[in-house]
Amino acid sequence: MFHWRVILCASVALLWSDLVCATKFREYILAPNYRSVTPPSLYAVNGQVKNPNALCTGVHNSEGVVFGPNASIILDFGKNVAGTVHFDVRSVSGPDESIGFSFTESSMWISPYHCDSASNGTYDSPLVFKIPRKGQYAADKYHQRGAFRYMSIWHTSTGTVTLGDLWVNFTASPEMNNLRDYPGYFNSDSEKLNRVWYAGAYTNQLCSADPTTGNALGIPGTDWYYNATIANGSSVLMDGAKRDRLVWPGDLIISGPSVFVSTNSLDGIKNGLDSLFLLQQPDGRLPWAGVPFTAPGRFQFSFTYHLYTLLDVHIYYLYTGDLNYLRSHWEQYKLALAWSVATIDDSGLANVSSTNDWLRSGMGGHNVEANAILYYTINASLQLSEALGDHSLDATWKSAMEGIKMAVNDRLWDPAQNLFFDNDANKTLTAVHPQDGNSWVIIAGLVDTARAAAISTALSSRWVRPYGAPAPEAGPTISPFATGFEVQAHFLAGFPERAVDLIEFMWADFMLDDPRMTNSSFVEGYSTNGDLHYAPYDNDARVSHAHGWATGPTSSLTFYAAGLRLVTAAGNTWVVQPQLGTLEHVEAGYETPLGEFSADWVADASGAITGTFSTPKGTSGSLILPSTAASIIVKGPNGSLKPVTSTSGLRFDDLAGGSYTVRYA
Repeated sequence: MFHWRVILCASVALLWSDLVCATKFREYILAPNYRSVTPPSLYAVNGQVKNPNALCTGVHNSEGVVFGPNASIILDFGKNVAGTVHFDVRSVSGPDESIGFSFTESSMWISPYHCDSASNGTYDSPLVFKIPRKGQYAADKYHQRGAFRYMSIWHTSTGTVTLGDLWVNFTASPEMNNLRDYPGYFNSDSEKLNRVWYAGAYTNQLCSADPTTGNALGIPGTDWYYNATIANGSSVLMDGAKRDRLVWPGDLIISGPSVFVSTNSLDGIKNGLDSLFLLQQPDGRLPWAGVPFTAPGRFQFSFTYHLYTLLDVHIYYLYTGDLNYLRSHWEQYKLALAWSVATIDDSGLANVSSTNDWLRSGMGGHNVEANAILYYTINASLQLSEALGDHSLDATWKSAMEGIKMAVNDRLWDPAQNLFFDNDANKTLTAVHPQDGNSWVIIAGLVDTARAAAISTALSSRWVRPYGAPAPEAGPTISPFATGFEVQAHFLAGFPERAVDLIEFMWADFMLDDPRMTNSSFVEGYSTNGDLHYAPYDNDARVSHAHGWATGPTSSLTFYAAGLRLVTAAGNTWVVQPQLGTLEHVEAGYETPLGEFSADWVADASGAITGTFSTPKGTSGSLILPSTAASIIVKGPNGSLKPVTSTSGLRFDDLAGGSYTVRYA
C-alpha cells in the first residue's frame, strides 16, 4: 500500500513580453508560452527518491532526481497539457533498468501503474522506456498523450536511475506559431466568466491536433497510441484531446464558434469538414463521425449529426466569407439536405429512423430536437443559397419550414410543463421533456417570445445545484454539450441573468474548481449527483476532461453578453445587441477577414447600457439596446442616430461600419 507524502516545489512564472504578444487580457490565457512545458509542482512521492522536485519548473538541482528500486513520483502540471515526454538520464546503475510514465487528466486516476483510459479499456498501461544507458530519451509522436494534468514517473527496476531533466513537447494546435496569440478576447466584472471563456478557448486548443495522430479507440492487440490519419492538412479540430480524437460534426457546432471568437484558427474546421464530405453516401447521407470510425463497409448514420455537418459548413462560411469553399461543396450540401427534407411525412415533421445522436436516448420518430435542428438548418441553407445565387430549392425549403414550425407547436407542446415532449409517441406524465430539443426550438426560432420565456423558466427550474442543468434524455446526466444550447436559449429568450448564473455555477464553480477537474479545460459529461460518471459509458476513467463540445459559453458570452453577432459572411452585415444580465461590465472582440469587431459595455443599476463598439468600415448593421430610456444618445461616423422604439428596447438600423459611442445625454 502506498503512503504518499505530498510536496510542493517552487515554480517561477515566465513573463510574456508586450513586444512579443499584444493580445488583450492575455493573463487569462492558459496556453503555454513555449512548446517545451515543464511541471510547476511535485504532487507526491513514493519510495526512495532523492531530490524529488528537481524536475520542476524553476528548480535547478545539478544532481537530478535519483530513483531507488520501485520508487515513483507524481508531477502536477497545474493544468491539462498535451504532448510527448522527453527526458535526460544522467546515470543508470545497470543495463536492465526501465522507467514507466503514466498520465491522467483527473486526480481520480493518479497511479504509477496505469493511466486513465483513452479508449474502451478500464485503464491504459504506462509508457515504458528501457534505460540501458545514460542519454536523451523521448516518446515518438504516436505515443504523445492527448491530455493530462498529472504525470507519474515510476522506476520499475531494482537498481537506481537518475533523471536530470524532463519536459513535454506540447503538440496541440500545431498550426499556431504562437499558442498565446489570440485575436479574440473577453473580459467582464465576473472573474468566473473570464476564466470560463479562456478555459473554453484552451480546451479547443488541446482538441486541435496533427491529423496523422488521431483516433484513440479500439486498436486491436495494442495499448494506446495515436496513429490514424483522420483528415488532410496541418491540423484538425477533434472532439476530445485524449479521446476519441475523431471528427464528430456535432462537437464542431459548439467548438467551432468558440474557436472563431478566440484563436480564430479555422483551418482545423475546414479540414474536418472535408474529411466528412469524402464519406458521403450516394443517397446524400453524411457520416455520424469521420474516419476510421467510419470505414469501408461500416457506415453509421445520425440524423442530427448529418445536419450538424451542414451547419458546420454554414458557420465556416459565416466566419470566413470563403465563397469558393462553399461552392466546392454546394452540390453535396444540397444532396444531403434533400435526403433530410424527404423524411418529412404527412405530419409535417421529419420521421427519424436513426437512433444515433450525442449518446442520448429516445432519438427517433417525430423527435423535437431533430426537427428543430432541421428547421434551423434549412433556414441557414436559405442564407447560403442567397450567397450563391442559387434559388432553385428555396420554395421547397420554405414550405418544409412552415410545416415543421406548425407541427412542432401543434403536436409536441406540453402546456402542463411549459416544455416540448421528446416526440409524439409518448405524451404520458412520465414522458421525457428533453433539454436539447427544448433549447433548440428557441435557437431555431420555432416559438414566439411568450413560449420561449416559458421554456426558459421551466428549464431553469430543473437545475441541480451545484452541478448544472440536467439532460433527462440521457438519464441522470449533466451534458455540457446540451447545456451549451441551453445557455444560448436563455440569452435568446431574453433572460441573460439565467445564462450568466448557469455558466458561473456549472462551468466555473464545478467544472473548473472541483478538485477532480483540471482547472483548465472542460469535461465531457457527468452525473446529476456530481459523480464523474457519464451515463453512456461503463468506464469512468475514459471520460474526457478536454472536450470541445463543452465550450459553448466561450462563444455565447461574446455573441450574446457582449452582443457581437455576424449576420452575413465575415460580418458584412451584423447585429450588436448586448445582454449583460447581472453583469456590470463586458468587453469583447474578434476578427474576420473584413476587420475587427469589438465592444465595451457598462450597465447601470436600472439595466441601461452605455459604452462603445466598433465594426469594420464598409459593413453595415443594427444596434439593439435593452433600455427604452429617451436619454440614451448613440453617435457614430454619421453623427447622432435616432432609434426605433420596440418592445425589446431601442433599435438603430442601417448603421455604417465604424466606431460608435452609446451614452446618456
